Amino acid sequence: MSTSFQRARSAAAKEQREAAILAAATELGARRGIRQVTLTDIAEAVGMHKSALLRYFETREQIFLRLTAAGWRDWSAALCAALRECPPQAAAVAGVLAGSLVERPMFCDLLAQAPLNLERNVSIESVRAFKLVTLTEVEAIRAELHRLLGLTEEQSVDVIATATSMAGALWQMATPGPEVSALYREDPRLAHAVVEVGPRLTRVLTALLTGMRPAA
Repeated sequence: MSTSFQRARSAAAKEQREAAILAAATELGARRGIRQVTLTDIAEAVGMHKSALLRYFETREQIFLRLTAAGWRDWSAALCAALRECPPQAAAVAGVLAGSLVERPMFCDLLAQAPLNLERNVSIESVRAFKLVTLTEVEAIRAELHRLLGLTEEQSVDVIATATSMAGALWQMATPGPEVSALYREDPRLAHAVVEVGPRLTRVLTALLTGMRPAA
């Protein structure tokens, strides 16, 4: 393990250390899955001792919660851009929503982990900062859904919550361990357990959007 990282002595150096830690966590999380990455793994990837890393982040959960917030910003910007080119039809909007999430597998993983784990081992200020980011991005997406389909604020929030929570859950179902994956492939009776995230999410969102009445 490299020991090239020294304690940051300036704000710029601290930002550089934090960026390196976040980049390492991103690479490890994308390759292994969020649940499999420990604080020690991240520290080793950036050439730091775990105790030194804790000068920059409270816990591993805070690191991944910060990445979840970044994921919301990235997803929201891309989704809103795509919705601006989308026809005002429920099926088309559902396809754009589902496709934008499927293109971001690590974000889907983070969406599942955030309420289960990541918000539970951090300071209340970290949770507040994360929730304020999501609030801002939900508002941006909500405005596009209202423009396209005339949805109320409540309806739009329900659609966004359904899309993100289902994307997280379906991604977990679609990525079991290698032994379980082999079991599904070998036993035809278990074929129903093989989940294709995009098509299923699109069907659910299409049904939800089709059933919603536009605002008066």
